Amino acid sequence: MSKGTIVVGMLGCGTVGGGVLDVLARNADEVRERLGVPIVVKRVAVKDKQKPRSVKFEKGVLTDDPDAVLDDPSIHVIIELVGGVVPTRAMVLKAIRSGKHVVTANKALLAEHGEEIFSEARKAGVTIAFEGSVGGGIPVIRSIREGLVANRIQKIFGIVNERRTSSSPR
Repeated sequence: MSKGTIVVGMLGCGTVGGGVLDVLARNADEVRERLGVPIVVKRVAVKDKQKPRSVKFEKGVLTDDPDAVLDDPSIHVIIELVGGVVPTRAMVLKAIRSGKHVVTANKALLAEHGEEIFSEARKAGVTIAFEGSVGGGIPVIRSIREGLVANRIQKIFGIVNERRTSSSPR
């Protein structure tokens, strides 16, 4: 990270993105205390810069060009909030191949391309953080990885949301 600051870029800033920015702003002191450094959101890419948003941005932060975020060498962490698979997969892979860590809650992306994404992340030496994309926010992955590492867990059961189309039977 640059000079004791975690520099973040966001892809997408709808309801969830606005909430993330609000939480980061409201809890900035606590985050800085826990991490030892502040988090600064440098760039945010959205489809429509003119769309009204719950968050006010300083000049130059908001862009409609994802490459302005992905190609910025000062950004070390990408928060992906675009959703879906296309074009998100390409953006996440570009971030990884550029040496950026990625945080996502994109279930579809990880379900369809998780193997490729994690493989590329290992090669690049970066982290893919995804706790919110599993278990409806229940911290299952972290609990297993950090708290239950000595246990021999053989199975995990859960309920998986079913993807329905308008023609799917109920």
